[in-house]
Amino acid sequence: MTVTEAPPAPSKDPVELPVRKASARKRLVPYWLLLPGILWLVVFFALPMVYQASTSVQTGSLEKGFEVTWHVQTYWDALSEYYPQFIRSLLYAGTATILCLLLGYPLAYLIAFKAGRWRNVVLVLVIAPFFTSFLIRTLAWKTILADGGAVVDVLNALHVLDVTSWLGWTENNRVLATPMAVVCGLTYNFLPFMILPLYTSLERIDGRLHEAAGDLYATPATTFRKVTFPLSMPGVVSGTLLTFIPASGDYVNAELLGSTDTKMVGSVIQTQFLRVLDYPMAAALSFILMAVVLLMVTVYIRRSGTEDLV
Repeated sequence: MTVTEAPPAPSKDPVELPVRKASARKRLVPYWLLLPGILWLVVFFALPMVYQASTSVQTGSLEKGFEVTWHVQTYWDALSEYYPQFIRSLLYAGTATILCLLLGYPLAYLIAFKAGRWRNVVLVLVIAPFFTSFLIRTLAWKTILADGGAVVDVLNALHVLDVTSWLGWTENNRVLATPMAVVCGLTYNFLPFMILPLYTSLERIDGRLHEAAGDLYATPATTFRKVTFPLSMPGVVSGTLLTFIPASGDYVNAELLGSTDTKMVGSVIQTQFLRVLDYPMAAALSFILMAVVLLMVTVYIRRSGTEDLV
């Protein structure tokens, strides 16, 4: 009787373990790539936010020191005392955003569809203001809008200042130190932030869609209303957000081009931090502004009907 030998035990593939380890390392690569960005956000965004949140509920003075006492009354005092500046900031930022959209959309449309070989040149001209500092660009508008200058003379000749004076945006036939000057500065400084997302969104539109609309006997106005503008909504949303959010917290234009009657909440925050040295009030004002803007942005994005941002 022969003894049947048992079959040999299946041997493990010596390559299987290294392959699994290599696969595990590949899965970790995206997390390692994200780590620098996450650390940057934690160190330069999250931690300062936590610190400012604790500062907003402190009491004391710079001489005696500040102490966390959970004094939430500071928020109510900030809102009740400086609500005109909040309203003014949102009004100026909203007006500048609308003007940027009205000025930026036609220019972005021309760059995307009509510029041809001059497209890159025009794009460089759009971002050319970034080659100089924000402060210098704003100071230049003091010369442009100076009393007795060419701009003011033309506006007076066209009786534009009569209308803006009636609206309360200018006074005494002058532009400087008025709401109109602040809005002009905001519009100029943030216009590239509107044009670039609009151009990117418009350039993605397939030109064959316009041809199809023409084949269906759609007029140019109908094509724009039914095809171009709906497809460019991601750029519209991105551009308006990139314009409105920084404009609402800006204080440089209000300081250099406005007056005491055109102070925005950014100017109040800067004064509380650097002159009055009331850190809890300044921190509370910052958080109120952030909360208001965040609420408005959330509602705007939900109502815009698009989740695709450029």
